[in-house]
Amino acid sequence: MKIGYKALIENAEKEIETLDQAAAAALLNDPGVVFVDLRDPRELTREGKIPGAFHAPRGMLEFWVDPESPYHKPVFARPHTRYVLFCAAGWRSALATKTLQEMGLESVAHIDGGFTAWKESGAPVADKPHKPHKPPKAA
Repeated sequence: MKIGYKALIENAEKEIETLDQAAAAALLNDPGVVFVDLRDPRELTREGKIPGAFHAPRGMLEFWVDPESPYHKPVFARPHTRYVLFCAAGWRSALATKTLQEMGLESVAHIDGGFTAWKESGAPVADKPHKPHKPPKAA
């Protein structure tokens, strides 16, 4: 293997902005900031989320950001918006932040230690989203 995940993360962190918990929490109610949760749906259900965060599963992020993509999400086309990415531990978000910078998103950062560190710091956590109950199929 030419380069492993640890080296990829280390290289990304040299080129991106990393926010500590206090700096990220200070941005929570800023209308010019969008927190982007990269975790998969099971993680959100199990752990909860940062209040108001936009959920963008890591596997879809590039497709949702690119305005040329049929999957583009308008939240990523807001002018003068700062995006703060996070995952569980800060690994996926470091790599994603670097990728979004390479794609041309100008104001993007990630949270050091991810949602785990956010939660441990006592920062606000929204209730866990619940899956809608599906009634059993009739026989």
